[in-house]
Amino acid sequence: MASVNLGSWVQSYSSFNQASRSRSRSFPLPGSLPFNPLRNLSFSTPKTRSFTSLPSICSVLTKEDTVKGEEQDPQKPSFDFKSYMVQKASTVNQALESAVSLRDPVKIHEAMRYSLLAGGKRVRPALCLAACELVGGQESMVMPAACAVEMIHTMSLIHDDLPCMDNDDLRRGKPTNHKVFGEDIAVLAGDALLAFAFEHLAVSTVGVTPGRIVRAIGELAKAIGAEGLVAGQVVDINSEGLTDVGLDHLEFIHVHKTAVLLEAAVVLGAILGGGCDEDVERLRKFARYIGLLFQVVDDILDVTKSSKELGKTAGKDLVADKVTYPKLIGIEKSREFAEKLRSDALELLQGFDPEKAAPLIALANYIAYRPN
Repeated sequence: MASVNLGSWVQSYSSFNQASRSRSRSFPLPGSLPFNPLRNLSFSTPKTRSFTSLPSICSVLTKEDTVKGEEQDPQKPSFDFKSYMVQKASTVNQALESAVSLRDPVKIHEAMRYSLLAGGKRVRPALCLAACELVGGQESMVMPAACAVEMIHTMSLIHDDLPCMDNDDLRRGKPTNHKVFGEDIAVLAGDALLAFAFEHLAVSTVGVTPGRIVRAIGELAKAIGAEGLVAGQVVDINSEGLTDVGLDHLEFIHVHKTAVLLEAAVVLGAILGGGCDEDVERLRKFARYIGLLFQVVDDILDVTKSSKELGKTAGKDLVADKVTYPKLIGIEKSREFAEKLRSDALELLQGFDPEKAAPLIALANYIAYRPN
C-alpha cells in the first residue's frame, strides 16, 4: 500500500507521518492531548492476504458506481453496497420507530421522534450491525445497540444545533428541533434520548451474555462522557476564534467529538456479536481511523458543497471561525490525509473473512467518498 508522507506537510501531526511500508507501526500523539485514544496506537497486519482477493464492491460513491481503485473481476462475487445500506437503514428505522413510540407525555415523544426519525444515512447503526456479523453474530443480537448509538447520535445533533452551541437552523433538510419545539423541549428531548439509549441497550438486548451487555454499556458510556464526546465538544467551543490552534489540537477535537461514537458503534457490534478480544481491538483501531476520516471529509464538504446538497447549513464552520483541516492545510492536503486514513483503516480488515468484511470495507469507502 502506498503511504502518504504527511510529515512533509504536517510537521506537528505525529499520528500518520510514517512514510515506510513497515508492517508494524506506532503512532504516538503529543503529550498535550491527555485523552486521545490514538495515542501509542500500534498494530500489525498479516503479509499474506491482499485486497485483490476481496469481492468487488458496487457503491454509490463515484460517478463510475464503483469504489475508487477497485478492480472489477467477473469471477468475484459482487457486494451491492447501495442495497445493503437501504436494507439496513429500513430495518434500523423500523426498530427505532418501535422503540420510541408516540405515547404520553406526547410533546416530548414528538420531539424525540422528530429528530430520531428524520432520515439520515444510519452509518453508525450500519457499522454496528456489520461489525457484529463480521465476528459471527446475528443482527438480532445487536439491533438494540445499533438503535442506542443512533439515539445518542441524534441527541448530540439536537444539542449541537442549539443557539448556545452551533446555533443551526437546518438539519437533514428540515428545521432543527429547537426551531420546531423550542429550546426547552429540544434540550429535554436530547436528554430523554440519551437516557433511553442505555435503557434500551440494557433491557432489549437478547441472545447475549450479561457480561457482554455490561461491557457494551461501559464502552458506550465512556465514549460519550467527559473523556469522549463531551471532551471534544468542550474543546471545540473553547477553540472558536483562536489563532494558534495546531493540528494536534484539531485532531483531539475530531477524535473525541466525532470519532468516538463511530468507534463505539463498531466496538459494541464486535462485543455483542461474540468477538474475541483480539478482534474487538483490531476493529476498534479500524473504527478510530474511519471516525477521524468521517470528520476530515465533513470539514471538506462544509467548504465545497451547498446547504441544499448537504441538508444542513454549509460554511458554518467558516462563519464561526472554527479550525478545520482545510483551514489549516488546505483542501487538497486534507483530501490526501483522508485517503491515508482510509487506506490504513482497510489494512486492519485484512485477515478477516473477505465476504464478511465487505460491508465494513464499503462503509469505509463510503465515508471517504460520500457526497454529503
